[in-house]
Amino acid sequence: MLNHHLKVNGQTIHAVEAGEGPAVLFLHGFPDTWRSWRRQIEAVAAAGYRAVAIDLRGFGESSVPAAIEAYTPLHIIGDCVAVLDSLEISNAALVGHDFGATTAWYAALVRPDRFRAVFGVSVPYDPPSLPNFLDQLSDAGHNQFYMFEQMDPESDNL
Repeated sequence: MLNHHLKVNGQTIHAVEAGEGPAVLFLHGFPDTWRSWRRQIEAVAAAGYRAVAIDLRGFGESSVPAAIEAYTPLHIIGDCVAVLDSLEISNAALVGHDFGATTAWYAALVRPDRFRAVFGVSVPYDPPSLPNFLDQLSDAGHNQFYMFEQMDPESDNL
C-alpha cells in the first residue's frame, strides 16, 4: 500500500492506496481512521480496482483544524474532491461508514461528476429534511441517545 500526505485546501490529508483500475474512495466513521478499511483495500485492489482510503480532516494523520467551522460537510466533500485531483483520479465510487456514509451520500449529490456511485455501511440514506432526526428524537422524549451525550451545547451558538 502506498501512503500519501496530500496538501489540499490548506490541509494535509493522509491517503492510502493500492491497486489499479476504476477508483473506489473509502470514508471512515467515528472514531476510526483509514485503517478500518485495510482489509477492504486489499480485496478491492485484488479485484482490479484502485482503492483509496483517507483519514478525514481531524482524524489520524490528517490535519486537525482548530476552528469548528472548518468541519462543514462542504469542507469535507471539498477534501474528497481535492484528493481525487491530487491523485489524478477523474471520478470514484464512494464507500462510507457511519458519518463517512453521510459524507458519501452528500458528496454524490453535490458532485455527481466526480462520485459515480455510493455504498453506505450502517447508515441508511436520509434525504435532507427539517427537522433532522436528532430533533425528532428529542421532541419525542428520547434524550438518552448516545449522540446527545457527545454534543457540546456551545456549538449551537455558532
